[in-house]
Amino acid sequence: MKKDRFRQTVNVVALLAMVAVNGLANALPLNEQTTGEISDRFDVYFVPAGYVFSIWGLIYLALVAFVIYQALPSQRENPRLRQVGYLFALSCVANVAWLFLWHYEVFALTMVAMVALLLLLIAIYLRLGIGRTSVPSAERWLVRVPFSIYLGWVTVATIANATSLLDYLNWSGWGISPEAWTVIMLMAATGIAAAVAFTRGDVAYGLVIVWAFAGIAVKHAGVTVVSTTAWVMTAVVGVVTVLGAWLSQRRATSSRLAA
Repeated sequence: MKKDRFRQTVNVVALLAMVAVNGLANALPLNEQTTGEISDRFDVYFVPAGYVFSIWGLIYLALVAFVIYQALPSQRENPRLRQVGYLFALSCVANVAWLFLWHYEVFALTMVAMVALLLLLIAIYLRLGIGRTSVPSAERWLVRVPFSIYLGWVTVATIANATSLLDYLNWSGWGISPEAWTVIMLMAATGIAAAVAFTRGDVAYGLVIVWAFAGIAVKHAGVTVVSTTAWVMTAVVGVVTVLGAWLSQRRATSSRLAA
């Protein structure tokens, strides 16, 4: 019991620290430059329009809901939350580390921090059994949906971080144009979204990808091949997300009838 209370407290403190650092990073700002100002220096296409980053507000609200829910006495011995353990706190550390590395322009290590964050969120996602097991409605909305949204955004952010790092390193792209690489990455991200949709039926994850892809299309409207591909992939992800959710519902219904 004491270990569970300690875990609950650590998660609350970790989120508060992450939100505070993220706020101060742009309010101060850290190293006298905002996160967006640094991002704008890179000549890459796999970055959405500025308004798309407002999703961080939703992510923070969702994570606040999660830490409050997991801190409830009734959730102290929840086996799924016990499975998550301290992974969430570690993800907050990775998030904060990324911010400092980004603002102080240690770009090579930002990729390490971003991949660490991605892997931690994947581990949380798998341990929660999202799309594989049934849980109470409150847990679905206050635990699973927040991590689906967060993982969806970090999936896109990891690819964007990689493109920025390669631009910083003046990578030639093996003779392939930046536009062509963007098309390849959009298709790869669509493949990931499709895999999640068909194996997990995760609508929240898919909607985040749709939001990000539409933002890429809007920002690069003047680059026809990038904008057109982004809009097409937006539609594809939307369709596979709906189809995946439908198939997941059918599987769940069949399992209940078989039981």
